[in-house]
Amino acid sequence: MLLLLPPSEGKTPPPSGRPVELSILSAPELSATRRQVLDALIATSGRPEGPSVLGVGPGAVSDVERNVHLRAAPAGRAASVYSGVLYGAAGLGDLTGGARERAARHVRIVSALWGAVGPEDAIPAYRLSMGVDLPGVGPLARAWRVALAPVLDAAASGGVVVDCRSAGYVAAWRPARGADWVSVRVLRELDGARSVVSHHAKHARGLLTRHLLTRDSRVPADADELLVAARELTAGPLLDVELGPAVPRGGPRTLTLVVRG
Repeated sequence: MLLLLPPSEGKTPPPSGRPVELSILSAPELSATRRQVLDALIATSGRPEGPSVLGVGPGAVSDVERNVHLRAAPAGRAASVYSGVLYGAAGLGDLTGGARERAARHVRIVSALWGAVGPEDAIPAYRLSMGVDLPGVGPLARAWRVALAPVLDAAASGGVVVDCRSAGYVAAWRPARGADWVSVRVLRELDGARSVVSHHAKHARGLLTRHLLTRDSRVPADADELLVAARELTAGPLLDVELGPAVPRGGPRTLTLVVRG
């Protein structure tokens, strides 16, 4: 199983720690692209137009200012740096023992700055989204596409890809045609009607992530086993779980989690 998560927009700066070392992050073959994006982000963040280029509003200008010092900023476990609704529900930073080992082996967080990192990788808090056209690099999804392909293709080989990413991050890497690829969608049911809602979606994806990492059984090996595992949550927070049919032309199947309104 390869469990793909999006980064959170909000991040918790580590209070202490050594600065990031690109060479010891997961998939060191991404180091050259990471260095290029990091240098361009630092340079852009130090310019007056930096917040506008990065698509950051007035309330988050301090995040852009922090980008300027990323090479010297304390780094901490990605499991704790990424925060927000999905990560609060997943609780990656609180996992211990076998569940923590599962997360390190199976979870990858797709990032506009790092490409893809594991929960144990030490990174600083930063502000950058995959939709940015970064001066000196270009559109980030396109820049990462070539670099990520061999890394994530290998990680996905022979197992199911459980994809909790948003569309902007899917653009940076799509599993090869024929892969067992499942995209996780969340609907809320209220008074018999189902609708898409962002907060519930993030929370439900986080709950599924934690369940897959902490359940007594092994991690799912294919889409059908993923469906069995997800349906275990209908005894608690989920109302229903459905797995859609295979999609032609290499698209993902859809695992729909239905939450109570």
